[in-house]
Amino acid sequence: MAVRLARVADGDPAGRQATTPQPPRWTCALVNNMPDSAFEATERQYLDLLDAASGSEAVEVTLHTLAGVPRGERAAAPIAERYSSLEERWSSPPDLLIVTGSNPLEPQIEDEPYWAELVELLTWGTEQVSSMLLSCLAAHAALTVFDGLSRERLSAKCTGVFPQRADPDHPLVADLGGSIVLPHSRLNTVPIDAVVSAGYRVALQSDVVGWSVGTKDVGRSRVVVVQGHPEYDPSSLLREYHRDARRYLHLERDDLPCLPLDCVASEDRDRLSELQRRIVGGERDPALIEDIPFDQMGERAPWPWRGVAIGLYTNWMAGVPDRSE
Repeated sequence: MAVRLARVADGDPAGRQATTPQPPRWTCALVNNMPDSAFEATERQYLDLLDAASGSEAVEVTLHTLAGVPRGERAAAPIAERYSSLEERWSSPPDLLIVTGSNPLEPQIEDEPYWAELVELLTWGTEQVSSMLLSCLAAHAALTVFDGLSRERLSAKCTGVFPQRADPDHPLVADLGGSIVLPHSRLNTVPIDAVVSAGYRVALQSDVVGWSVGTKDVGRSRVVVVQGHPEYDPSSLLREYHRDARRYLHLERDDLPCLPLDCVASEDRDRLSELQRRIVGGERDPALIEDIPFDQMGERAPWPWRGVAIGLYTNWMAGVPDRSE
């Protein structure tokens, strides 16, 4: 594998490969802010995508999380085993910084419990990191911090796989091919007109759900803001729907689940649509989902954005100067 994890603070190796036959072409700090239920899946998705996009070149990754993100026992073990303090990065900046999204907890993004930490991280990155890739809530945070733009609450969750239009001259989307789709999963947005007016160049956008990827130089860093989720695996959207539907049927939440667009194979769409129809129609019996084979559906789910995701990350990483030069 091209990806290897740097040693954690206690000196024990936590790498995805045991040997280091070559110096890394890139160093990367991955700041994983997802909740416990998606914490390890998110780590795996980003590391797999970095691995695929880096080709034969080595990329050394350090793992971090914002201290203010609410945590339970589930994430305690992986954090203790593989994650290190962000303070260790201040004196040794990486070439690349990835900051994941996080479940929105507050109507105003500035009221999130980790807001001050996130602002400090983003501000530091503009002067110390060659390029930052900021996902979902982290992208909205950057637009607030750098440009004074506010996110807007959507009337319904944006979730599904959506066709994209690419800027043919944008280096981030070079050689992605003709048919481009990306998954989205979010409760908020920043209008594309505001993003463009703030000086961002939109690389990918959808006629249905707005911009997906944009870039802008801020300070010394090339900032990549991403509203979509190229890192998702084939079953990510289906797992989110299963979680939301289960919580709704068990009276753990009152918001109706939103069925993601094109999240399963064609042979499973009717069954999933019928489940959603019954839920929206007023049925709230937990037995509704007991006989739905979500695991098997996830195994059959298509992955039409995989090549797009690898191409995006390959182009992003290729734009960062070689550390040895």
